[in-house]
Amino acid sequence: MEVALTVNGQARKVVLEPRVTLLDALRERLGLTGTKKGCDRGECGACTVLADGERVKSCLTLAVMRQGAEITTVEGLARGEELHPVQEAFIRHDAFQCGMCTPGQIMSAVACIDEGHTGSEAEIREWMSGNLCRCAAYQNIVAAVADAAKEVRR
Repeated sequence: MEVALTVNGQARKVVLEPRVTLLDALRERLGLTGTKKGCDRGECGACTVLADGERVKSCLTLAVMRQGAEITTVEGLARGEELHPVQEAFIRHDAFQCGMCTPGQIMSAVACIDEGHTGSEAEIREWMSGNLCRCAAYQNIVAAVADAAKEVRR
């Protein structure tokens, strides 16, 4: 089955079986390895991408379900050498440790800010709770999201 997607602004077509997840289509068929395969059960959030602007756990999403969708992965955030404000904030706040969860955390942070859920640290924690970090960088991640939200609102 051929699935047409717009991935990071580029029209892409991929032939795959209907059982292939969006995560595997991105990583294995399109070579976009920035999105990580963590638990493969939707529990950790390492595979989070944006589909038509909404965050989805790509390990729980069949690629065929997103036929025609606009997909944004962590590779699609920066504009050339200019990092997205969330990426810059993660660096400023040392909000990544081993890096496994970082792409998913960053994609959820972008959505969290776009959705307007950055009114307080508690709100950020609640809306980022679908992404887990085993390296205990939660405080730094919350600080980075709050900082990036200020930058995006300017």
